[in-house]
Amino acid sequence: MKQAEEVTKLSPANVPDEWFTFIEVDKTEAETVSRPSLSYWKDAWRRLRMNKMAMMGLVFLVLLTFMAIFGPMMTPYDVNVQDRPNQYQPPSAEHWFGTDNMGRDVFTRTWYGARISLFVGFVAAIIDVFIGIIWGGISGYKGGRTDNIMMRIIEILYGIPSLLVTILLLVVFGPSLFTIILALAITGWVGMARIVRGQVLQIKNYEFVQASKSYGAKSGRIIRKHLLPNTMGPIIVQMTLSIPTAIFAEAFLSFIGLGVQAPYASWGVMANDSLGAILSGNWWTLFFPAFFISFTMFAFNVLGDGLQDALDPRLRK
Repeated sequence: MKQAEEVTKLSPANVPDEWFTFIEVDKTEAETVSRPSLSYWKDAWRRLRMNKMAMMGLVFLVLLTFMAIFGPMMTPYDVNVQDRPNQYQPPSAEHWFGTDNMGRDVFTRTWYGARISLFVGFVAAIIDVFIGIIWGGISGYKGGRTDNIMMRIIEILYGIPSLLVTILLLVVFGPSLFTIILALAITGWVGMARIVRGQVLQIKNYEFVQASKSYGAKSGRIIRKHLLPNTMGPIIVQMTLSIPTAIFAEAFLSFIGLGVQAPYASWGVMANDSLGAILSGNWWTLFFPAFFISFTMFAFNVLGDGLQDALDPRLRK
């Protein structure tokens, strides 16, 4: 009774300071618990912004895409108009990247080449991702005989040299963007399918997936809610590797004369046209296409590494 009377006599003026400390701690913890947590994509974006190299690659690719769309509009020069008296003009205020052996503005042709390279890279990568996810997802999720048959088909395609298939298609159907994309897509999805299959085989045995099955969740919901989000990191990384691979393949084929044909602008065509010029000291004709090919591949690679860390659900805090 004596202790109860002492408690009832306490007022805010004579409450011990330690009590207020405990109240403030409890209040802070309560606010932390009640504060809404970040969504999966917001948390991924937060972690991606912390990766300086990945953000540098992203900024470069955004600027490259912007210049590929609007860059040719910044100069009065047409991409294919020749001006022989002004050939091999060095970079200046009139021609920002100089001119080539035909007097064409290298700045304008560089951004037209970026259009072709980005178009080929993204379209080929999207086809690879679409086919690879479907094929690898079905193979890994079904397992058994279905998995064996589908994987034997992948092994056959994987054993065929992709460069040989590309060259044969270009010889048969003729050089064109459609043929290049078709050739890159025929065997390009194989790597994506194998990665997706491996991830699905691992994740489908996790406890949260088994729990969903026990509660009667359908296969479509399990794949959409559990399997795909947890395989997104490897898929994004493989996609960011597929894009620069397709860009380099298009540049290489155009360089050897099997890709985009002159007078159309392509980084590979520009590099081929500048081979003789580099020996005479006209370095800018080769520097700019080579620089953008190299830095574009580098930007996709560092962005892919950053996205892998940002999209991995196991790294969420």
